[in-house]
Amino acid sequence: MAPTVLITGASQGIGKATAILFAKNGYDLVLTARQGERLEAVAQDIQSLGCTAPLTVTCDVTESSQVETLVQKALEHYGYIDVLINNAGIFASGPVEEFSLNDWHQILDTNLWGYIHTIHALLPHFLQRRSGTIVNLSSIGGKVPTAYLVPYCTSKFGVTGLTEALQAELQPKGIHVCGIYPNLIKSSLMERAVFRGKDEQDVQNRREQLNNVVKNPIVEKPEDVAKAIWDAVKNNKSEVMVGYANVSQALYRLFPGLTKWVSRQGLKNKDN
Repeated sequence: MAPTVLITGASQGIGKATAILFAKNGYDLVLTARQGERLEAVAQDIQSLGCTAPLTVTCDVTESSQVETLVQKALEHYGYIDVLINNAGIFASGPVEEFSLNDWHQILDTNLWGYIHTIHALLPHFLQRRSGTIVNLSSIGGKVPTAYLVPYCTSKFGVTGLTEALQAELQPKGIHVCGIYPNLIKSSLMERAVFRGKDEQDVQNRREQLNNVVKNPIVEKPEDVAKAIWDAVKNNKSEVMVGYANVSQALYRLFPGLTKWVSRQGLKNKDN
């Protein structure tokens, strides 16, 4: 029987690239995202490569009941799941005081609670089988505290803590847990990003700033992250830093004060 992987946020970017890579390597796929039409387009792309048609389930991972239904449909369809890849996420930039509580909930509900929901729903299956792999897409923002990315870093530090604590508890029970840590990725990051600022011009500047960064040729692509995920799954790695994330982490460890100052200067825009 072919191994089976469940991928959240699979309709574009990292999720799509990961789905294609795992399909090419013989995995059966369960793909989920909020936008059904995009999800079906990814499924068609995978079939056009000569791979088995994936199971697609429209789901908002911030809703635990929808996630429970997703896992139930996946297990009914395939009978088992070998790998869970938590990928759905939102980027956010701006002065911390400009984020509303609704903004905070939106970011944490997607970036952290979305992961908790899928793990909670699928973990009994993994424990019963005494096998399984959980891959959590974190970020260098979950290792390096960055000014003007406070809600985003909060969510990603939460993912890092979740990942490392799960590793400590689940490894003896046959369940492999891995964290993936990319820098900014040249993907559909802009589409769902939350920008806040002192005024409309500040918001627009932040949007343009991120847009310019992801256009830089040295910025990693979704395919680079997909390869890191594949490496983690096949080689049972507990942590994979993607591309320039290694440099960012090394600089922070050596010069934490300087790193924080650079982020403040680079991202403050109109803030005093």
